[in-house]
Amino acid sequence: MSDTTLRDVHSAYVNAVKEFAGAYEAGREAALVIEHLTGLSRAQQSLRGSDAFEGDPARLEAILTARRTRQPLSQILGYAPFRDRLFRVTPDVLTPRADTETLLDAALAASPRSFLDLGTGPGTLALTVLAELPDAQGVASDTSRAALDIAAVNADALGVAARVTLIESDWFDDIEGTFDLIISNPPYVDAATYATLAPEITRWEPRIALSPGGDGLDAYRIIIAGAPAHLRPGGHLMVEIGFDQAAAVSALFKEAGFQDISVLADLNGKSRVVGGIWR
Repeated sequence: MSDTTLRDVHSAYVNAVKEFAGAYEAGREAALVIEHLTGLSRAQQSLRGSDAFEGDPARLEAILTARRTRQPLSQILGYAPFRDRLFRVTPDVLTPRADTETLLDAALAASPRSFLDLGTGPGTLALTVLAELPDAQGVASDTSRAALDIAAVNADALGVAARVTLIESDWFDDIEGTFDLIISNPPYVDAATYATLAPEITRWEPRIALSPGGDGLDAYRIIIAGAPAHLRPGGHLMVEIGFDQAAAVSALFKEAGFQDISVLADLNGKSRVVGGIWR
C-alpha cells in the first residue's frame, strides 16, 4: 500500500462502514482506526492526509471484517476514548459515550471529596472524576463481577486504583456510608426503543447496562428512593437520562424530597442529566 495515503484509507473505511451501518460516526471511526494502526492523532491525520499509510493492511482488513459482523469498534480495538483517556472495553461492559460527559462535568462542578458511582461498568465516570479531582475518594459499584474486573484494569491504567473501592452490589444492597455525591448512568432505554436500536448495541453490548425493560424508569425509582440514606446533608444526586425522560425523572426527585432539582442539556441541546440536592 505504498501509494495509499492516509486520506485514501480514511475514505475507504468510511465508505465501507456506510454500506452496512450507515454514515453515523463513520468518519470518527475511520480516524480512530488510523490512529490505532499508525499512532497518528486525528489532528496529525488532518495535517498529513497526503502522507503514505504505513499501518498494517492485514490488520485494517481484519478490523473491517469484524465490523461487518456489526461488532462495535471499541470491542474490536479493545478500548474506547473518553475525555482524552482510554478505557478498556469488552462485551461485558457498555462502551463509554460522549453523551456521558454532561454528567461528568456536573459531577466535577460539585467538587466532591467522596462520591458513589452506581452501575460503574468499565469505570468511565468514577475513574475520570478521580483522575481530575486528585483529592477525591470514590466507591464504584456494579452488579456484574466481569464489569468490575474491567474497571479495576482501567483504575490501574489511570493511576487512581488507590482512591477507588470497587464493590459488587445490586444498587444500594451492599453499599455502606454516606457521600457528598451520588452519580449514575443507569439502564434507561425503554423496551420499545431498545427493540429499534442498532445491532452494534443489541447484539454486542450487555442489555442489563442499557435497558431495564418496561418504561425505562425502574433504575431511577430504585436510585432516587435509596439515595437519601447515603447522602450527607447538602449532598447531590445526579443521573444521566434519555432525552425524553426529564419530566418523569424530575418528578421522581421531587416526590423523594430532593430540592434544587435541575435538568442539564448535552452539547446537542437534549436533556441529559437530572440532579437534585438532599438537605
